Amino acid sequence: MNQQKRIEILTRLRDNNPHPTTELNFSSPFELLIAVILSAQATDKGVNKATDKLFPVANTPEAIYALGVDGLKEYIKTIGLFNSKAENIIKTCKDLIEKHNSQVPEDRAALEALAGVGRKTANVVLNTAFGHPTIAVDTHIFRVANRTGFAVGKNVVEVENKLLKVVPAEFKVDVHHWLILHGRYTCIARKPRCGSCIIEDLCEFKEKTDV
Repeated sequence: MNQQKRIEILTRLRDNNPHPTTELNFSSPFELLIAVILSAQATDKGVNKATDKLFPVANTPEAIYALGVDGLKEYIKTIGLFNSKAENIIKTCKDLIEKHNSQVPEDRAALEALAGVGRKTANVVLNTAFGHPTIAVDTHIFRVANRTGFAVGKNVVEVENKLLKVVPAEFKVDVHHWLILHGRYTCIARKPRCGSCIIEDLCEFKEKTDV
């Protein structure tokens, strides 16, 4: 795909949704961090149901740490992998209290050193909580980038590096959200909704649908 096409795609996505954000409910960097840890292999909707009950009771590292693993599980047991997530979150809260003055660090290495936090989670927190021009590549972004021809790569790191290279600075902060939402609602996994897609004429996918 040529750069002119990419810029047109990004321009249309921006015109359609000028101020995109995550669909996870949060009101602080810490709440976002916990929500993103919980969102691995789970839906944002499912995570929001759990955190809507958890955060009014405990939304600081100290408060969640005080719940303990078993106490936290009661709030998140509807979410997949809740046992390991509860243990990771309690470890993360302990580290935030002891090493970061109970604040979420605005630093990739420090974030990735926390339990349950990988590259994707760190990218989401840096981007959404702190406004860094990072691009977290999840399954939706990986699919959209490859299927459209926008940024082809064999794995998430390749796609991330390609996106960082080809996305102009003015679009970098928001591109992560545009591509996720596009993959979640339009360029869906089984049968993309090409007939209602605002970038259908620019997309290089060969097997377009009429839906």
